[in-house]
Amino acid sequence: MAVKKKKRIGRDDTLVSAEILGLAVKNILKRTKLDRTWDIPYLAGYSNDFKKIFIDRHLPKYLETSYGKYDVDPFLILHESVEKALLDELGLHYQHAHQIALRAEEAAVRAAGIKWKDYDNFMQTYIKSAGHENLKKIPPDLDIKPYHDEKDTKILREMQKIVRKEISK
Repeated sequence: MAVKKKKRIGRDDTLVSAEILGLAVKNILKRTKLDRTWDIPYLAGYSNDFKKIFIDRHLPKYLETSYGKYDVDPFLILHESVEKALLDELGLHYQHAHQIALRAEEAAVRAAGIKWKDYDNFMQTYIKSAGHENLKKIPPDLDIKPYHDEKDTKILREMQKIVRKEISK
């Protein structure tokens, strides 16, 4: 039986690598579960205990461009994981954690060979429609700290109403 050699990260490990980012996402998903069955304001979020990462049920799983078709979940999983870790472990304010997570997401998108403008336009289209969508299904364990920090009282009120309704069923 041949012994499988572990792949060593070489001297280019300081460059953004799609392979290394892919491994990071795989490891994140060993600790959390991806759930695409809910309405999530701003497209993605996480549970309070970070056992789940939520991606809005209406967001298409793939971005199609003239140069390829790409699964968007890994980029959102990376973003939400970085953001949640910075909030919980380092106590950063949401906007600071979000900006750092967005840069990690952008680096992963570019490393995958996707033009950031194409990816961002795709996401913005669905963020707008999600923002105007009637929220119907909100996970009761969705971490609402980002919405509090952003003082998004309209969405908070709407989410609380939906969760109360779900719990009383």
